[in-house]
Amino acid sequence: MRDHTSELRLAEALVETTNTLHDDFDPELYLSRVASHCVEFLGASAAGVIFDAAGAPGVAAGGHPGELALGLLGAQQSGGPCVESLGTGQLVPPVRLTAAGPAARWPEFTSLALRQGIGMTYAVPLRQRGTLLGALNVFLPVTAEAPQPDGELRLARVIADAAALGLHNHRAYSEYRILATQLQGALTSRVRIEQAKGMLAERWHTDVDEAFEALRRYARRERLVMDLVAKEVIKGTLDDAALGDSRSEPS
Repeated sequence: MRDHTSELRLAEALVETTNTLHDDFDPELYLSRVASHCVEFLGASAAGVIFDAAGAPGVAAGGHPGELALGLLGAQQSGGPCVESLGTGQLVPPVRLTAAGPAARWPEFTSLALRQGIGMTYAVPLRQRGTLLGALNVFLPVTAEAPQPDGELRLARVIADAAALGLHNHRAYSEYRILATQLQGALTSRVRIEQAKGMLAERWHTDVDEAFEALRRYARRERLVMDLVAKEVIKGTLDDAALGDSRSEPS
C-alpha cells in the first residue's frame, strides 16, 4: 500500500495556510509558519518572508535556527533575491551562490550566505489578484541540487499563492468586520435618536419632527453629537428646560 503521509502533511499545511479568518491573526506568526512549511517540504535550510506590515516592511522566518533566515533577509539592504522579487513582482529563479565568485549578483548577501552554509537561493512573490503582498525567499544548503521547475519551484509557488490568498482573505475579513461594526454603530445611534425624540414628543405633547429639531438645535449649540444628546435624554440626565429652549431657537 502506498504511503500517503507526505501528501497528507502537505494538504494539512495548505489548509492551515488559508485559515486566516479570525480576530487574533498575527501576520508575522502566520508567515513564520509558512516559511517553516517551506523548510519542511522544499529541503531548505531556512526560509523567510518580507511583507507589508501596515505600511511598513515586516519580516518572518522559518527554520532552525530562526536567526539564520532573519540575518539573510537583513543582509539584502544592498540587494538580494527577496528584495529583487519584491521590486519586480516576479520569480527570482534559483541562483547557485557557490559559483558566483567575485562578480556576485548580491555581494554582501552572497558573502553572508556562503559563510552560513547556504549555496543556493530563490524567491517567489506573494501575489493575489494583481496585488503584491510580499515575497518568499528560500535558502538551500551548499549540497542541495537545483530545484526543478515542475518540482520544488512549483511547490514553492503553490505555498506562496496559498499564503497570499490567506493574507488577502484576512484583509477582506478585517475590512468587513470594521464595516459591520460601523453599520451596527450607526443603526444603534439611529434607534437611540428615534427613541429620544419619541420620548420628547410624548412629554411635550408635540410631534416627533419638532422634538427632533429641538434635539438637533441643542446638539449644534452645545457642539455635541446627536447620539450623545439622545443618550442623555433616554437616561433622564439632560435638563429638560435647556432642550425646551431649543424649541424656540431659529432653524
